[in-house]
Amino acid sequence: MAKPVVTRFAPSPTGYLHIGGARTALFNWAFARHTGGKMLLRIEDTDRERSTEAAVQAIFEGLKWLGVTWDDEPYMQFARAERHAQVAKELLARGQAYYCYCSPEELAEMRESARAAGKPPRYNGYWRDRDPSEAPAGVAPVIRIKAPESGEIVVHDHVQGEVVFKTENLDDFIILRSDGTPTYMLAVVVDDHDMGVTHIIRGDDHLTNAARQIIIYNGMGWDVPEMAHIPLIHGPDGAKLSKRHGALGVEAYRQMGYLPEALRNYLARLGWSHGDEELFTTQQMVDWFSLDALNKGAARFDFVKLENVNGHYIRGATPERLYEVMLETATELDRVVDRDGLSVNKATVLAALPELQPRAKTVLELIDLAQFIYAVRPIGIDASAAAQLTPESRANIGAFVEVLRSLNDWSVEAIDAAARSFAEDRGLKLGKVAQPLRAALTGRTISPGIFEVMVLIGREESLARLADQAA
Repeated sequence: MAKPVVTRFAPSPTGYLHIGGARTALFNWAFARHTGGKMLLRIEDTDRERSTEAAVQAIFEGLKWLGVTWDDEPYMQFARAERHAQVAKELLARGQAYYCYCSPEELAEMRESARAAGKPPRYNGYWRDRDPSEAPAGVAPVIRIKAPESGEIVVHDHVQGEVVFKTENLDDFIILRSDGTPTYMLAVVVDDHDMGVTHIIRGDDHLTNAARQIIIYNGMGWDVPEMAHIPLIHGPDGAKLSKRHGALGVEAYRQMGYLPEALRNYLARLGWSHGDEELFTTQQMVDWFSLDALNKGAARFDFVKLENVNGHYIRGATPERLYEVMLETATELDRVVDRDGLSVNKATVLAALPELQPRAKTVLELIDLAQFIYAVRPIGIDASAAAQLTPESRANIGAFVEVLRSLNDWSVEAIDAAARSFAEDRGLKLGKVAQPLRAALTGRTISPGIFEVMVLIGREESLARLADQAA
C-alpha cells in the first residue's frame, strides 16, 4: 500500500514571501490536496544572522492571504540542530562520513592547486582514509560525507526526467561544521525524512543539491522522496525575474489590488497546465493537478495577463466581498480619504459596485472609480475630464441645472428623459450633454452611467457639483 502523500514548503525567513516561493507553495499545496495528503511548512531558519521574526510572520501571513494552508504546526529547522548533529554522528558510525581537520589555509591551497591543474577547485579528500590518530591537537574538526568515488547518481524527476550526475564531480561536502551546527544539505535531508515527506517539489536551482542529498539518504539507508524540480519564473523578456518584472513579495500584490483567487489562478498557470484552460477555480486546479503536467520550460511572468485574470475575478465577485477588500486595502495603504469615504458611504458604494466592476482590473482601480461617491467639493478634475468642460459645455451645464431643479422625480428614468429633451431642444447629441455632466460630477471621463451616478450621490450633491462647474 502506497504511503499517503506528504509535501513540504520550506522557505528561509530572510525576507518576504516572494512570488516564486508562493508558486512553489501553491504547487505543493495543490498536489497534497489532490491526493488527499498533507502539506507541511518548515521554516529554514538556520542562518541566524539573516533570519528574522518579521520575515517568519510575513511568510505566515502571505500564505494565509493566498489561501495556501498547511497541516500541523510549522517546523522550525534551527530547533532541530541537535537531531541533525545526531544523524551526522550516526553517518560516522556507519563509515559513511569522517572527521576532517583541514585548516582554512590548507583548503585554500587545495583549491589553488586544483585550479593550477585545470581541475574544479574543491576538497581533495585528504582526511577521508587517514587514521584519526594523525589529527592535530586542538583543532575542532568538521564532519564530511563520503561521496561515492565512482559511478553515477541518478535523480528521477517528474519534471526534468532522469538527470545523471557523475560522482567524480561531487566532492566530500561538509555536513556538520566545527562548531557542531549542521549544514543546509544535512538539515534538509534529516528534516524531510523525519517529517515523512514523500514528494519534494521545489525550484530547479536545487537540482544539483538533489544529487548531494541522495548521498546522505543512501548513507542512512533511507528512502529517497520523489522529486519534481520546477523551472524558475522569468520575466517577459526571458531574463531572470527581477523586481521590475514582478519579483515582489506576496503582500505587494495584495497592496496593488490583486485578489488572492486571481493570483492563485495566475501562478498555477506559470509552469503547470491543464489543456488550454486559462481560467479555473481553485477547486478545479486541485482536481486537475498532477506532477506530470508541470512544464519543463521556464514560465514568463506577465503583468498584463495577471491584470486580465484579476479583472475576471473582480467581475465575478460579490459587491459585499469587494467592498471589504477595498476597505482593507485603503486602510493598509493609509489612504485616509478613501478609507473614511468608503466607511461613511458603504451603502452607496455597494450600490455602485455592479456598475464599477466591469471597468476595473484591480481593487485600486475600483477604489479610484468609486471616488466620485465620496469626493469632497470642489472635486478634483483630471486632465481628460477638464477638456470636456469648454465654455459652451459649462453654459449647457448651467442651463441643465435649472431643468434638474424643477424635477419632482429624482430617478434614472426621469433624469434621462430630461437630458434627452434638453439635448433635443438645443440640437445636440445626448453625448454632448452627458460627457460634460460626467466630468463635472465625477472629475473623470469614465464612470458608471451618469444618470445612475446622479441618483447614487443624490439630488443635493449632484446639483452642487454641477453648479461648481457651470458657467
